[in-house]
Amino acid sequence: MTKNKIIVLDDDPTGSQAVHGCLLLTRWDTETLRAGLADSAPLFFILTNTRAMSPERAAAVMREVCCNLQQALLGSGITPVLVSRSDSTLRGHYPVETDVMAELLGPFDAHFLVPAFFEGGRTTRNGTHYLQVNGVDTPVHETEFARDSLFGYHHSYLPDYVEEKTQGRIVAADVVHLTLDAIKEGVLPRLLALANNQCCVVDAQGYDDLNRFTAAVRAAASEGKRFLFRSAASLVKALADLPVQPVVAEAMGQFNRGGRAGAVLVGSHVEKSSRQLARLLQEPGVTGIEIDVSRLPGAHDELLHTALAQVETAFAADSTAVIYTRRGEVVFPDARQRLAFGESISALLMALVRGLPRALGFLISKGGITSNDVLSEGLALSAARLLGQVEAGVSVVRCPDDHPRFPLLPVVIFPGNVGDDEALARVCQRFS
Repeated sequence: MTKNKIIVLDDDPTGSQAVHGCLLLTRWDTETLRAGLADSAPLFFILTNTRAMSPERAAAVMREVCCNLQQALLGSGITPVLVSRSDSTLRGHYPVETDVMAELLGPFDAHFLVPAFFEGGRTTRNGTHYLQVNGVDTPVHETEFARDSLFGYHHSYLPDYVEEKTQGRIVAADVVHLTLDAIKEGVLPRLLALANNQCCVVDAQGYDDLNRFTAAVRAAASEGKRFLFRSAASLVKALADLPVQPVVAEAMGQFNRGGRAGAVLVGSHVEKSSRQLARLLQEPGVTGIEIDVSRLPGAHDELLHTALAQVETAFAADSTAVIYTRRGEVVFPDARQRLAFGESISALLMALVRGLPRALGFLISKGGITSNDVLSEGLALSAARLLGQVEAGVSVVRCPDDHPRFPLLPVVIFPGNVGDDEALARVCQRFS
């Protein structure tokens, strides 16, 4: 008997921010993928970290993942529901990733763009994608994210965004638009009529919309239709039909190992992260440690040794070390140099993680790419079990009990552009 399993190829680890109880895999060899397929949870995530890569390297990684996944699925009796999870502010390698998935894991009757992420104030209506800024729904092309030096774009109206990103291969007029009214009335007949990997965009203002849409998707799948999804985190929750299971604030103390001070690592440089960082640094019981990344890569060793000494001093004083990169985005003449600079920052931050005190009480990682590197490189985890959320859109995992340096260490995955200005301080207080 076949069974469904939702398999999410996530370009950083924040796509799990609306679900719980599943595995996050940082490796994608066939054996590890088979472990994900055999797990009792209805879904698992493969953390590819492709958002930190060039388009060419991202495509190569996706090919490797998809080829290994093909092998892992053989004889499993599993029908995969495949999701390419990416950023709810439209930054990422689209259509590079979905093209590779369609080539190696298809054919598909359609692929759907569903960037809504309600926990973070991202909604889509009339085909236009919005981000809530200071309580006001703002078209995403008017926000800082549209000016990203790697993933910038000019359109919030999703059919136009598709045409822009596919360089006209898919024209806006050919994109199927599933409106809020259509979803409410029922879209199953339209889904059954889709063929040849038709591009579709989906409006959604709340989980009622996504629940209706995913119910129609399941019905169409039972009729033999095969779909691919390019989405943010909220669709994953709707597809899995999981109830909310936050990790309650009262449980934070028991997750803290021994009631000790922790560490907060802030790699994200978006405006919201910087405001949250500034608020956290006002808290008692924390020690700010700024890393002057402009000195990289040449001063790597000096910066590392200085920062680790400051962390040890803070920990000895029972103070949580808040390690952060100098604020603001450094401008580079081309994407290659920016990516190389990012890799040098990651190398330094992960060396810091590996050198943190063994008795550390907790670790908070701020930023998607930073969090991916913390799990896969800093902590060298091949897999981690997602416990749940400590805030809307903010997840916590825990190191296994046999980890060589940090057994049972709670690790918070805190996306860069999620939460109010108090959120980072609030989470730190709960663990402390």
